[in-house]
Amino acid sequence: MKHPLPRRFALALLCGLVTPMAWAQAAKVSWPTQTMRLVVGFPAGSSPDLTARALAEPLAKALGQNVIVENKVGAGGNIAADFVAKATDGHTLGLMINGNMTIARILNPKVPYDPLKDLAPISLIGKAPLVLTVPASGQGVAPGQTAAEWLSQAQKAGDKLSYASPGVGTVAHLGMELLKTKAGIAPVHVPYPGNPQIITAMLGGQVQLALLPPAMAAAQVRGGKLRAIGASSTGRSPVAADVPSLAEIGVKDYQLEIWNAVAAPASMPAAVATRLSGVVSEIVRAPEMRARLFQQGWQVVGSSPEGLRNRIQSDTQALGDIIRSQKIELN
Repeated sequence: MKHPLPRRFALALLCGLVTPMAWAQAAKVSWPTQTMRLVVGFPAGSSPDLTARALAEPLAKALGQNVIVENKVGAGGNIAADFVAKATDGHTLGLMINGNMTIARILNPKVPYDPLKDLAPISLIGKAPLVLTVPASGQGVAPGQTAAEWLSQAQKAGDKLSYASPGVGTVAHLGMELLKTKAGIAPVHVPYPGNPQIITAMLGGQVQLALLPPAMAAAQVRGGKLRAIGASSTGRSPVAADVPSLAEIGVKDYQLEIWNAVAAPASMPAAVATRLSGVVSEIVRAPEMRARLFQQGWQVVGSSPEGLRNRIQSDTQALGDIIRSQKIELN
């Protein structure tokens, strides 16, 4: 008995997104055959966890198998990434952040997996800038001052200011170190366990600035507790439309994005990866899911494996350059 082409693959084939050979290979694969695991390296309620749980139900429906979200927390997501890289059951995926798929081993040679060799790119889910935020009032902030005036004041303050990040080697940390060179500021780094603790520290006056995910920054800005100085995008970002880019306030040649993606063990057959990429891309581009992820602070992408692979390679180079030039090391 012949089975008709699934609609998403027929459309992809017509558009030239899936080659006839790739489809022929994928059509022969009887997969999945058991419950899928979608592994997340961060706790319940975190941004990666929320994205994974949003993706799980429609992915289960599309694949015809249950999809369970499993949290394996620790080492900035690297424990989960290593678990996915070493999985051999053919039914384990990971919801990754960019650090786990790019510079993990550059920053720490002891990381037990190689992001470029041991993980198979499936699809880039969403991207977003980080937002430079400061307390709405307090040290380093004057009532009514413009973002450009704040920057000028921060340049004069030197190391009297301090900034927070979720830890050494995170994108927020590397981004701030790059910002210091681009903006001529010199705040001292203070690491915290996560963004909730960072916000508490800023509100308590322990630190004066941080790069935060846009959704988290927006909630505090709307509440009048924090102020958004600028976004780490070259222009206005759809997920932070009310926030000027840092370029608009005088920081030139600065761009930084966070992103999340679905990845699999490198051992996953190419035909399965091709099928899975089409499924995931179709899910995240659907209007309802696009709106849901936008509320979480993500601009949806839904890329091919090759598109994600290209992004991994470019970010590995860019973030690696920051690590090397700033001599950043894990303590």
